[in-house]
Amino acid sequence: MEIATKELTGKVALVTGGTKGIGKAIADELKGLGATVIISARRRPDANPEHAFIAADLTKPEDNKQLAEKIIKEYGALDILINNVGGTSAPAGGFSVLSDQDWENDLQLNLLAAVKLDRALVPLMIERNTGVVIHISSLNGKLPLYASNFSYGVTKAALNNYSKALANELASKGIRVITVSPGMVKTTAMENFLQSYGSSIGKNLDETAQLVMDSLGGVPLNRLAQPEEIAHLIGFLVSPKASYITGSNVVIDGGTIPTVY
Repeated sequence: MEIATKELTGKVALVTGGTKGIGKAIADELKGLGATVIISARRRPDANPEHAFIAADLTKPEDNKQLAEKIIKEYGALDILINNVGGTSAPAGGFSVLSDQDWENDLQLNLLAAVKLDRALVPLMIERNTGVVIHISSLNGKLPLYASNFSYGVTKAALNNYSKALANELASKGIRVITVSPGMVKTTAMENFLQSYGSSIGKNLDETAQLVMDSLGGVPLNRLAQPEEIAHLIGFLVSPKASYITGSNVVIDGGTIPTVY
């Protein structure tokens, strides 16, 4: 669908993990709204990316630093930062199967990657007294699932708290900070997770997806979200239409959470 307005014309946006899934959908959405979009990921995709691409493994301090330096050198400013990188490779099975390395990996990917990149790039926004930072969290940060992704949910909860604290600090400096917590989204990463979890409990992909939805208390819309549905929300949140929204954790979960809290 063609986006009628170009509300982000003249804005520079960075989307981490922007080569596939939710990240790619967000990058495409922001470009459609007129922004100059930069994407980062560990590896360049097989096909030429549609947006400016900078390779970076954000769990590595040197890559974080180099990404920020390249953006400063090539663009001179950053208006929108989408911290989308996240995920887990930790095994299912609860707390007792998680090693120190499992915890360290999830902390680096789901919390500290965003912390370090914010520290490198938010000063550009402070200098200009304007900017928007979005942290892509997860429903599991509010509704943890101990059996399937224990450490992932815990680290996303930490990201939620960090994002709120940062929002409070930066509000007076003209910068909005917002958390977005998707529920289950139809991506390759989600499919890989469901296949891995399903194989550990002897269920196929559809059975595992239903099991996870049921373990969350059910999804009233009874389906997974499409990445574009998350991206449309992000497009609104970074636009002038959302100028009074900061410090919020916006849940987009098909109605899973039964009450607001």
